[in-house]
Amino acid sequence: MNLHFRAALLPQGWARNVLIRIEDGRIAAVSASEAAPADAECHGAAVPGLPNLHSHAFQRAIAGRTERRGPGEDSFWSWREVMYGSLDVMTPEDVEAIAALAYVEMLESGFTRVGEFHYLHHAENGAAYEEPAEMGFRIAAAAAQAGLRLTLLPVFYAHANFGGLPPTPGQRRFVSGLDGFARLLEGSARAVAGLEGAGLGVAPHSLRAVTPSELAAVASMLPGRPVHIHAAEQVREVEDCLAWSGARPVQWLLDHAGADARWCLVHATHMQPEETARLARSSATAGLCPVTEANLGDGVFDAGGWGAAGGAWGVGTDSNVSIAANGELRMLEYSQRLARRGRNLMARAPGASTGQSLFEAALAGGARALGEATPALQPGAPADLVALREAPGAREDALDRWIFAEADRGVAAVWCAGRAVVRDGRHVARDAVAARYAATMHRLLAAR
Repeated sequence: MNLHFRAALLPQGWARNVLIRIEDGRIAAVSASEAAPADAECHGAAVPGLPNLHSHAFQRAIAGRTERRGPGEDSFWSWREVMYGSLDVMTPEDVEAIAALAYVEMLESGFTRVGEFHYLHHAENGAAYEEPAEMGFRIAAAAAQAGLRLTLLPVFYAHANFGGLPPTPGQRRFVSGLDGFARLLEGSARAVAGLEGAGLGVAPHSLRAVTPSELAAVASMLPGRPVHIHAAEQVREVEDCLAWSGARPVQWLLDHAGADARWCLVHATHMQPEETARLARSSATAGLCPVTEANLGDGVFDAGGWGAAGGAWGVGTDSNVSIAANGELRMLEYSQRLARRGRNLMARAPGASTGQSLFEAALAGGARALGEATPALQPGAPADLVALREAPGAREDALDRWIFAEADRGVAAVWCAGRAVVRDGRHVARDAVAARYAATMHRLLAAR
């Protein structure tokens, strides 16, 4: 298959009139300044597909349903109780239908891989399914239906708070002991075995949900593969960690857990400058979820300090309240502008495009967090490409237009492993997936 683009973002920068030949799901050849051959499919600007490093797919079911003011002060913690309450009647079939729509929307927005931080493991009464990784198989089936590359990150969750407190009833569908988690991890490996280009990592949920010995055990279960953990998302979490250990969460992880390039600390919002510098030096990735962090009132990440320390970062859609690759990048830049009262704060140098700086950092950091090579439009790479909607202007402005001026879309077409999964901005299976999702949500809402 031949694809021709008026412009494409290659590893060496933007090039004009780029012909890309795809064979067996990979890029076979790339040449610039080429006329379009008669058999080529022609588009505007091409970029590699972005990794989405942090998703809770099942939470797509409550998107837009938690925006009513409660009797007290609303916060992450009150939102969490609403989220727990949504799980009482959710079946594996429901999770598959919900995840499939989330994954379709990710592809439509320019993501071509997702890191699924997957912690909804058990039946409604908290019992393990006959296949411990039943829910993981459903996540894999949803990814296969959508055509989205998957890195499955099964979550170990054992406690309600620091110090090994027993889990609450609302957490019954998440919790495992180490032996049960080992079986779940084995099942998860089977779940992704048939998916092209799939990956597997581990995800101790947070320091409040594991003990130090459990954290060490889980982090050692898949040597060389990614380790993801929520850290320092909320001020109360930091205060509770200080009360438990005398250290802040990121400080504790650096001192006791050996965080390194395998690790992705999701959010890392509330760090002191010394923590920021130390974490950046550790080569761990900061997993930023700007839209969810804004929706939950988490706070603003210190991107200035992180960038000055040379830290790597990527973006994720987390609660999936709004799924848009460009929306996450835009929110990140705008949060910095609001906090620091300036403009173009994420641009890597004077005169640099802010959009391209954001995109290339998220591309590299997201791939690093998921244990994959950085996506690139070059021979030998997987054929994961995004065609942006045509617009007037210079090629160098394509990412600025997409991120800052295209609402939450602007994607014309997407190929994953060389397969066209999005045409004219719409996923090829959207109608069937959306109908199944609608039927699922009708049943879930009627049952509440």
